[in-house]
Amino acid sequence: MTRATTVRAVLAAAVLLVSVLITLTMSPRLGLDLQGGTRMVLQAEDSDTAKADRESTDRTLEVLRRRIDSLGVTEPVLTRSGEDRIIVELPDVQDPRKAAEVIGKTAQLTFHAVQGPGAADKDGKGLALPDEQGRQLALGPAALSGAGVKEASASFDAQQGAGWTVSLGFHKDAGRDWTRLTGEAACHPVQDERRRVAIVLDKKVISSPQVSPTVSCGAGLPSGSTQITGSFSADEARELALLIEGGALPVPVEIVEQRTVGPTLGAAAIDASARAALIGAAATALFITVVYRLFGALAAVALGAYGVISYAALVGLGVTLTLPGLAGFVLAIGMAVDANVLVFERAREEYAGRPGKSLRASLTAGFKGAWTAVADSNVTTLIAAGLLFFLGSGPVKGFGVTLAIGVLASMFSALVIARALTETAARSRFVADYRGVNGIAIPGRVRTWLTRRDPQPMRHPRRWLTVSALLIAVAVAGIVVRGVNLGVEFTGGRLVEYSTSRPVDVETARTALAGAGFGDAEVTTAGAGDISVRTGELGNDDEHALRAALAAEGGETTKVRDELIGPSLGDELRRNALIALGIAVLVQLGYLAIRFRWTFAVASVGALVHDVIILIGAFAWLGRTVDGIFLAALLTVIGYSVNDSVVVFDRVRELWAKARRKPLAEVANRAVLQTVPRTVNTGMGALFILTALAALGGDSLEDFALALLIGIVVGTYSSVMTAVPAALLLERASKVPPPARTRAPRAGRGAGRRDPHDNGARV
Repeated sequence: MTRATTVRAVLAAAVLLVSVLITLTMSPRLGLDLQGGTRMVLQAEDSDTAKADRESTDRTLEVLRRRIDSLGVTEPVLTRSGEDRIIVELPDVQDPRKAAEVIGKTAQLTFHAVQGPGAADKDGKGLALPDEQGRQLALGPAALSGAGVKEASASFDAQQGAGWTVSLGFHKDAGRDWTRLTGEAACHPVQDERRRVAIVLDKKVISSPQVSPTVSCGAGLPSGSTQITGSFSADEARELALLIEGGALPVPVEIVEQRTVGPTLGAAAIDASARAALIGAAATALFITVVYRLFGALAAVALGAYGVISYAALVGLGVTLTLPGLAGFVLAIGMAVDANVLVFERAREEYAGRPGKSLRASLTAGFKGAWTAVADSNVTTLIAAGLLFFLGSGPVKGFGVTLAIGVLASMFSALVIARALTETAARSRFVADYRGVNGIAIPGRVRTWLTRRDPQPMRHPRRWLTVSALLIAVAVAGIVVRGVNLGVEFTGGRLVEYSTSRPVDVETARTALAGAGFGDAEVTTAGAGDISVRTGELGNDDEHALRAALAAEGGETTKVRDELIGPSLGDELRRNALIALGIAVLVQLGYLAIRFRWTFAVASVGALVHDVIILIGAFAWLGRTVDGIFLAALLTVIGYSVNDSVVVFDRVRELWAKARRKPLAEVANRAVLQTVPRTVNTGMGALFILTALAALGGDSLEDFALALLIGIVVGTYSSVMTAVPAALLLERASKVPPPARTRAPRAGRGAGRRDPHDNGARV
């Protein structure tokens, strides 16, 4: 065993050991869509006294944190997003009405001297508000704010018969203000309205008690002996104490997004994804074992190691695993075989193109020859993952993180673990001598068929571009005729899914909701007999009434999923989605122009746009929803499409640099034929995983898997039959000189053994 192989083996063993320890000792952090709960996005707004900026939003977040801690929610998560948004995640909270009421209240608590019945004073500094009995009171300017309250607690006053009350304690300076306020009120006669002190919460008089007759003029009440009375129930008193002690929000907040997922849906998604991962990974491992024999089996072992490493990385880094992230983890299993397929196909070319070359030398040359394609293709996928993280929102960010970790882990498993295993096996005389065992010494069925037929697909590039143009025309027709069914995430509104104890057909549900005043609601089926209701603006109380109307027909009705998106946020998300697609195209164009020729870059991006239009058109024809999860799939397809194009153009660049005088069409044709086995085998690996996701992943992942299935099939076609013909026509028009010739090998071992199929790799 060489020193390099030993180092790889030790490194692989160390990483695997750490990964296994993390897997056994740490639990994954599940997102709300997997464990169930409510997620809210709050928009801070300017008020009369404060501007919604970073500082006021941070202070608002701290106030909300105190309120939510008092609610007793297990492990809530509050984070600021941008300058003026706050993301609140409440695990296990299925009915967000109560939480929304407490969270959203501004809780501007003020204490006022009562000037008497009637209107406010003429200078405009006071207020005119009804008291708790509905009588209009004229109030003086605020003498004290809720910020001066030190503590507030609810208690039941049985001795005085006041029922539930809220006791207040003030900070030192505020306590003096309170004493002065009550002392001034005590100067008025008993039963005089001016002897009262009004306690105002959010411009509503919640209590206006009279100062006790025992308090003399100017003396006032001490800080710790204040009680708010007002015929409160136990819940009302506790909520009021919570709001007062939690503090006032520096600025008002509006709920612009709200998502609720039932725990049963999350558990079902986890089980379905786990089944899809196991079956898809087993099918992929069996496939590469059949194609590449022993080396394929060793790659399957490395694939299993990849799964352990990437999962441990997600757990160890504390990444929140969401439903799209879980799908990304499963998808990356299929993509992880790509580097191994690239290496094995290059090794086959080396072994077949150089008679007498050893298996070990062919394998080493395969790793070296495939390096640039592996690096470039994975960088393009990382670019797509980065765009998902920085431009996506909510669960889509989790998908971007998962995809990035999967790409890095797959490179490690292919270039370190699989290489250590295969190089060790290649040293065996038995493995080297028996062609049917190692999998490298046999050319493969696809390569054998291509060699025997010797097709010339690039002889007429315009024909392929005509086919691509027809596919785009069909897709555009679907977008124009059927229209794109944008999800609530992009249009604003509310989408709620319910599960009923008795089956309810769509027409019955629609009639019941219309009778309850929801005639504009769009009612469809969702999954196994569930009912999906989509409306415009719908408050939490209205949603409760909607569910009650549905329960009258279907019996016990459980909310499975709930998504509320404000119209302004929907416009913003739709705009951000278009920006994300535009940036994805520009970034890929820039990267490919640097790494390749500008003609290759433009052709690859043209194929990429071709794939995007066809995928959107396919969803338009099928009537499927285009939402944030679809955007994640779309950006993944972009990365996959460019990945495929990079592999083909990497081979074109390599062959053209060695044969600068040959027509580019001939060089491109040869490059395409050499990379077709890799394209087919990699695509099959991904299709196994995606088919398992589509069939077993449940309703939550069906559209995601379908989008990727369509995208990968179209992307595989376009990377060869759209990108390469487009590059040929651009090269003819531009007349740019061919790339520089590669250096000749130095004299010594390997020199003088080149043949027409040499790819330049050296041991």
